[in-house]
Amino acid sequence: MMIGSLDYFTSLVEQDDDLPLFEAALAIAQDADPEPDLIATQAMIDSFADQLNRRLTQDAAIIQKLRMLNHLFYEELGFAGNVNDYYDPDNSYLHRVLETRRGIPISLAVIYMELASQIGLEIKGVSFPGHFLMRLSLPAGEIVLDPFNGASLSREELEERLAPYVEQQPKLQLVDCLQAAHPRAILTRMLHNLKVLFFERADWNQLLAVQQRLVILLPDDIAERRDRGLTFEQLECPQAALEDLQAYLADRPYAADADSLRAKLPNLRKACSGLN
Repeated sequence: MMIGSLDYFTSLVEQDDDLPLFEAALAIAQDADPEPDLIATQAMIDSFADQLNRRLTQDAAIIQKLRMLNHLFYEELGFAGNVNDYYDPDNSYLHRVLETRRGIPISLAVIYMELASQIGLEIKGVSFPGHFLMRLSLPAGEIVLDPFNGASLSREELEERLAPYVEQQPKLQLVDCLQAAHPRAILTRMLHNLKVLFFERADWNQLLAVQQRLVILLPDDIAERRDRGLTFEQLECPQAALEDLQAYLADRPYAADADSLRAKLPNLRKACSGLN
């Protein structure tokens, strides 16, 4: 991880107002590469937007802008879902998605929404269960888009996609699942995707990088601090693990996992006492 990369990320996500989603999502790439060229990546996006703006007239209708964006993004540039290697972590790093033109719904959506904003389209992310979506509001109603291919989804298609989740949560309503997601929630979902991947691979170093960002992004979510402490334990960093787990237990002394975590403390203290 670059020196200062966490400080940079912290500065981007400190405030809810005007949180720069694309820039903050792109900053996550600093966990994948020692020195990713974030400026060049931003310039690439700007060049795509310039292409669109040169093709659009000043009085272009919203639907015309949407069609032009879809044509450039999916047809000319060839962005698409990475169906052949869906669980590759690279699908979550925006600089890699821009290189390969392959990603998962949420990473494709973040790039698509950044382009849309530069041509005057206010497209919002939708944290739909199982598959991130996008939403464009028009006077006549809402257009819901699939970031995989830019397709507009009907109400029937959305209800069909939601059906498996309604079986598990009967009170789940389609209207609630189509609310615009705040940039912080989008970044959280991106990082949680990586968290699951690295945990399943027992890649503790990469998992720690993700956990560091989640603790910064969600300072009031003590569970993320607990999970960082458990990752520190796996990496044999007893002092850091002890501090995080103690903080969690102080905040949640009667949590369901409190006893099992409390049982770890003596060994962590013993390991700390052996450090020089």
